[in-house]
Amino acid sequence: MRTSTRLGTATAAVLMLLSGFATPALAHVSVNPSTASQGGFSALTFRVPNEDAAASTTTVQVVFPEDAPVASVSVKPVPGWSYAVHRRTLDTPIDNHGEAISEVVSDIEWTAASEENAVQPGEYQDFAVSVGPLPETETMTFKALQTYSDGEVVRWIETSEPGQAEPAKPAPILQLTPAEGGHGHGDAATSGTAADTTGVDQATQALPATDTRANAALAVAVAALVIGVAGGAAGVAALRRRS
Repeated sequence: MRTSTRLGTATAAVLMLLSGFATPALAHVSVNPSTASQGGFSALTFRVPNEDAAASTTTVQVVFPEDAPVASVSVKPVPGWSYAVHRRTLDTPIDNHGEAISEVVSDIEWTAASEENAVQPGEYQDFAVSVGPLPETETMTFKALQTYSDGEVVRWIETSEPGQAEPAKPAPILQLTPAEGGHGHGDAATSGTAADTTGVDQATQALPATDTRANAALAVAVAALVIGVAGGAAGVAALRRRS
């Protein structure tokens, strides 16, 4: 009886642990890909999930960092949404391949045309842009404001220091790496198709090396099985001839 009770208790504990792992964490506003090359253009996608069970997302505003100015942006239209690109004037112009640029992107605001087009509970929406030239800095922090149909505004603006836990409402961060072979417009993807291809390449590179070894081992095992079957058949034939 005690053994059964202990087994039941252990089973319940395991199920609770598994259910804890199965519960998904709340999604955050994110930028993909998470890395790009300095000095080039890159296609970025801001993914905005709806975390409210009773309201829809009607407006999304992405603010570009003041300490990492970007001169050019192209916005991919989202059906049922309008957008506005706001710019600001720099006190000191930046150099863009020999051209002095004084106006840079301040923020982009997307607005749903109607409640029907808004991001409903349990859904997400991607907002894609092509930006550049990317500054020669290590990171770009894009603060985002998400407005719901009930008037609530969720501010994805928090940042964390190295070694600290992730904040409750983290801002999307883009990591920038030095461009190989100098700067150029071809350092990063400039279209949605190119971005998709990059994602496929990254996924392919992420495949574990054990897959190749496993395939080789399987081939060896199959070959050994074929040789064994052939040897057995030859032995049976020899016995029949002797008899």
